[in-house]
Amino acid sequence: MSRSTNGPLAPTEGLGVLHLFCRLREPVDVAAVRIGEKRLVSEGGQLVTTAILGHKADVGFLALCPDLWALWEFQRACAAARLDVVASYVSLTEVSEYAAGAPEEMRRARLFPELPPEGMTAFCFYPMSKRRAADHNWYALDFEERKRLMLGHGAVGRTFRGRVLQLVTGSTGLDDWEWGVTLFAPHPDDLKACVYEMRFDEASAHYAEFGPFYSGMVADLGEVLGAEVGD
Repeated sequence: MSRSTNGPLAPTEGLGVLHLFCRLREPVDVAAVRIGEKRLVSEGGQLVTTAILGHKADVGFLALCPDLWALWEFQRACAAARLDVVASYVSLTEVSEYAAGAPEEMRRARLFPELPPEGMTAFCFYPMSKRRAADHNWYALDFEERKRLMLGHGAVGRTFRGRVLQLVTGSTGLDDWEWGVTLFAPHPDDLKACVYEMRFDEASAHYAEFGPFYSGMVADLGEVLGAEVGD
C-alpha cells in the first residue's frame, strides 16, 4: 500500500487510536493481516486483538500509532484480508484538562500506553459523551465545578487500580461521541463492577451518556482469526 505523498500525519502529542470491529468472512487471509500488523509496528504502532462476544462482531482490533496514515493502512489490510468492518471508532490519546500538573509518569501512561496489560485478558470498549440536557448540561457548568465532579469520578476509578486498566481517548470532532473508553481486567466481572460503581458518582449519574458496548477476550491474532499452525 502506498503512503500519502504529504508524509505522516500525527497529533502534536500522543497517539492516534483506531478501534475496528469486524465480522469474519471465510476464508480470512491471515497473512494479509499479519503483514498489516508488521507494517503498523514498524511505524511505531501497536495492536491489540480481541475475540468479541455476541452478535455485534467476531473480532476487534485496537490499533495505536503516531501516524494516522499507518492506521489507515492497517484498516486497508483488514479489508484486503476479507474482514468486514461492522463498527469503528477514531480517537486520540490525551491528558484531560482536569489533570493539569499531573506527574510526568501519569501523563506518559495516558499519552503513550503499552498495551495489552499483562494478565488482563477481559476486554470491553464503549463510547460516551457528556449530556447537554436542559436540566443537566455539562458544558453550561464552569470549569471549577466540572473539575470538582471529575475529581470525584476519578476517585471512584482509583478504587479499581490494579484490578482494571482504563484507557480514555478523546474523539470530539473525530467521531460521533466525545470519548472512547477501553477497559482491561483479569476477569469479566471486574469490568462489570467498575462500570457499575462509576455510574453512581455525580459526574456520571447526571451528565454521562453511553454508546454501545463491545466485550470479549484479548487473544493472539492467529487464534482469533482461526489460523492454522504455521500461518
